[in-house]
Amino acid sequence: MQVHVLDHPLVAHKLTVLRQTTTDSPTFRRLTEELVTLLAYEATREVRVEPAAIETPVAPTTGVRLSTPAPLVVPILRAGLGMLEGMQRLLPTAEVGFLGMIRNEETLQAETYAERLPDDLSGRQCYVLDPMLATGGTLAMAIDFLVKRGADHITAITLLAAPEGVRRIESELEHIDVPVTVVTAAVDERLDENGYIVPGLGDAGDRLYGVA
Repeated sequence: MQVHVLDHPLVAHKLTVLRQTTTDSPTFRRLTEELVTLLAYEATREVRVEPAAIETPVAPTTGVRLSTPAPLVVPILRAGLGMLEGMQRLLPTAEVGFLGMIRNEETLQAETYAERLPDDLSGRQCYVLDPMLATGGTLAMAIDFLVKRGADHITAITLLAAPEGVRRIESELEHIDVPVTVVTAAVDERLDENGYIVPGLGDAGDRLYGVA
């Protein structure tokens, strides 16, 4: 597994504003979309393309277009929905599937409660959206789920990651021979006793949509 931390001043600036407790939900949502678009630019560096013959106003030439089957974007509900528009801004032709997962606050284990995905993902590149790579349980389960359906290339995009979560994903996915990359804006210091990233930015879902 590869972990890529995007080192860019605009990424650092937007992340700083997201972290602040005074940032309200509308601003948080807008900045999340903008930050995801920047992360997606790096995350799609290896998106599959094929040659395409075209006519310009001057002469014929050969360019590239996205290969088929189209990439599949998979936001993890509910917080991953806040990242979807930013991803679609860069990949508007990608298909979208959904995984509903929640962390049990007592056991800190991820549990699946819903999914809307093709039964066969053979030959598909998948981009998983989850704002926080904290304990790593949710993301590891999501990646394993997609691999079992046939996905052969997976990139996870997160706003933040914790070292403990990165290590857990590496450990739990040792049996997987599919390329996995995590693209994130920062790897923070640690997890606290409640499994939250420190310094982090709080609960991304609550900050995006409010407490519900």
